Amino acid sequence: MKLPSLLPAIETALADGNSVVVQLVSTAEAMLDRRLAELSDEEREALEIDLSPREYVIDYLAKSFPVRLMAVFTDENGTARSEPMVDDEGRPVLCRSALAARDRMIEQLCALPPIATALDAIIERFGVDQVAEVTGRRRRLIVGPDGRQKLQARSPRANVAETQAFMDGVKRILVFSDAGGTGRSYHADLAAKNQARRVHFLLEPGWRADAAIQGLGRTNRTNQASAPLFRPVTTDVRGERRFISTIARRLDSLGALTRGQRQTGGQNLFDPADNLESVYAKEALNRWFGLLFTGKLEAIGLARFQELTGLRIEGPDGGMVDDLPTIQRWLNRILALSIALQNAIFDEFIALVEARVDAARQAGTLDLGVETIAVESFEILSDTLLRTDALSGATTHLLELEIARALKPLTLARLHEQYGIDDPQHRPLRNSRSGRVGLLVPARSMLTDEGARIAQFELHRPLKRGYLTADQLDESSWEPVDQNEFRRLWQAEVDEAASSRKHERLHLATGLLLPVWDKLPTDHVRVSRICAGDGRSLLGREVPINCLSELCRALGMDQGPTISADELVASVLATGRPLEIGGREPLTLKRSLVNGRQRLELTGWSAARLDWYKAQGCFTEIIRYQTRLFVPLGESASIITSLRSA
Repeated sequence: MKLPSLLPAIETALADGNSVVVQLVSTAEAMLDRRLAELSDEEREALEIDLSPREYVIDYLAKSFPVRLMAVFTDENGTARSEPMVDDEGRPVLCRSALAARDRMIEQLCALPPIATALDAIIERFGVDQVAEVTGRRRRLIVGPDGRQKLQARSPRANVAETQAFMDGVKRILVFSDAGGTGRSYHADLAAKNQARRVHFLLEPGWRADAAIQGLGRTNRTNQASAPLFRPVTTDVRGERRFISTIARRLDSLGALTRGQRQTGGQNLFDPADNLESVYAKEALNRWFGLLFTGKLEAIGLARFQELTGLRIEGPDGGMVDDLPTIQRWLNRILALSIALQNAIFDEFIALVEARVDAARQAGTLDLGVETIAVESFEILSDTLLRTDALSGATTHLLELEIARALKPLTLARLHEQYGIDDPQHRPLRNSRSGRVGLLVPARSMLTDEGARIAQFELHRPLKRGYLTADQLDESSWEPVDQNEFRRLWQAEVDEAASSRKHERLHLATGLLLPVWDKLPTDHVRVSRICAGDGRSLLGREVPINCLSELCRALGMDQGPTISADELVASVLATGRPLEIGGREPLTLKRSLVNGRQRLELTGWSAARLDWYKAQGCFTEIIRYQTRLFVPLGESASIITSLRSA
């Protein structure tokens, strides 16, 4: 099921100039040995071996397909039961229509073309000259130039030669199993000839999360020219997320051991919503049980869920049991359901998980570990000493940085490849206020704690993407636009972004942070490693502008770093948090919503100086019998500068 999407993805990665690494578990060596053992000497001369699991499916149908007739009777309690029918000689009575249906199904399955294993399919598609195989199998089937199968022996040193061929760039694709998942390096080593970026496809995570994580570390190591791109390959069966979740949980545990460095194993391979055993998922499951008990779920009802899974939610007194099933037990039972049913259940459950993760992300409390921010360059504008340790002499600093990032817009071709602009469900839009364009794609609905569904859309733009609810979309300035106009405007934005850089300023607390950790803002926990193109890097915790003065006061400093008027205005408009601007009076600038529009409002001013504030460019408005003072948005920075100097 994964191969039809994997093979084109490998071709795309190669076309982009990358090298490809595929991680899997099964090599079908045991199946090949069994097939060879069944062949005669004549059949070995002209091999025609099918390594698909066809025989297991056929044997299962032949032995397990229900073909016996059943007789219905009533027991002593009046309950209808059934038992197999037998003839006068004690032989089972078979149903002719069932036998015909079974034989017809077996005939159709045997007529289907064989499904190759993933390893053999990759080798057959790209050839042994392009694919380096690092596995434990001793022999393999290959297809020669004449189209005939040949048995090729592999020596114990074949893995060493294959690895070297990949690192030298002779072969651009490497496939490895558990036998090649430890003790080897496949990364873009600066000492290797092949320094192309690795695209690592996790095709089969397997049952052992530690082995999968060990394999992920083969392409992400020190002294590398570029970090790999990890690509987990999954199907549309939601139950498969059970195994992906196990790896995500182990990566989170690894992050705790490495003091938050979550990229050690997977470099943000998984989204926090992928970990189905996190605190957010456990809270969502408890709420899911509550919605199930009250009958507010659409996928399944309480009685049917208890019947299919054997999990008891309803207690003998008619209420919910106190000891609800654990999430691991719940996930394992979901795997036994039909694919359509488990997909429907997972859609509602994941909607609850994502709602909690999004809320934590917006509140700034989502723990992402250390995030690596790749920039073109950075410049230290100011360095403020916050603390010096009395014993060790280690220092804590507050750095003001200006970083420059190269913008990487989403091209029109990539947008069409991923989402399809011509899809009738996807709507090209243009913002009537900013003139920018975006593609609106239906997304999974959110599920509230009351069980209500909220329709949600994903808005893709050249430089970012976000989510909008149906109500937010109706209240926004996004309007439909013609396809040709949409393509023209999108390409114009891509060209504009590709020729420019984005300059940002941020404050980073760095150095010895543990003694001042409790003084840093608790509602914005973000540890970042800033890596520049010239090799320089800084590690620290970001401090929002609105928290700078509070941090300095907590550390006993009279005055913190100076914040420019432009930064102050941008922070207030972006975060909505009030900031003190200084000056003769304790003025505070805040964001206020008036008549449906955002304004900058001043508080803390005295009525005796009202005319002076108006002379500086501010304006007033009486709202609910109260005079309020505002700063014009277009001239806000210059006005605040004059208010500070007064």
